[in-house]
Amino acid sequence: MTVHVTGPAAARRRPRGPTRRTLLRLGVAAVAGAQAWSGRARARVAPVARRYLYLQPLGDELPADDVALVKAALEGIIGWQVKVLPVAALPADAWYAPRRRYRADKLLDFLDAREPRDCLRILGLTGTDISTTKGKVYDWGVLGLGRIDGDSGVISRFRCAMKSRGAAHARERLAKVAVHESGHTLGLEHCPNRGCLMEDAEGRVATCDREYDFCERCRKLLVAAGRPLPADPKIPWPRPR
Repeated sequence: MTVHVTGPAAARRRPRGPTRRTLLRLGVAAVAGAQAWSGRARARVAPVARRYLYLQPLGDELPADDVALVKAALEGIIGWQVKVLPVAALPADAWYAPRRRYRADKLLDFLDAREPRDCLRILGLTGTDISTTKGKVYDWGVLGLGRIDGDSGVISRFRCAMKSRGAAHARERLAKVAVHESGHTLGLEHCPNRGCLMEDAEGRVATCDREYDFCERCRKLLVAAGRPLPADPKIPWPRPR
């Protein structure tokens, strides 16, 4: 038997649809939610400006004064903003047991993989000896190594201290090598001009002692490449006599 309900009870039981005001509120909320999600999505994929050179101490920590002078030289001569990363262990796969030192090219690969998102360049600093292949010599000890027009470089204090007059002298050499290798990452090759920071040491650390600044030739090359250096550099070492 079917019972038909009429009157007020039927009215109370009749389902009510959403009002126009409710629909409008739901629509506004949906649009706001979509915009918020879209904003978060854009924030996740938005490119980050690459503006900092990061110094990456490797292995045995260098004296704070060494790191400070390297930082001052890069900021004052090249004009980069510089940040210092926490010390990282030297990678085991870069160790070259026959000569008991680290392969610089493998250290560059290690540094490339550690670049922060806002990294413009990354420069490794270590106190241990490093080497690379030069011509027919597979394992040639070096002051530093930088990728030509690349992101990474690495320098070592080990050879800077050889026949130095003391810690301050070795520190000055290290800072000059830092600028030299960073110059390579800007696209500069070795310079034939005596006293230029891009002069090839040719295995002699004493070459650093006559260097002072980028020569006019190297400055013009960087201007032509759209990478001008500061016109009034702040050079943190005295002019060689």
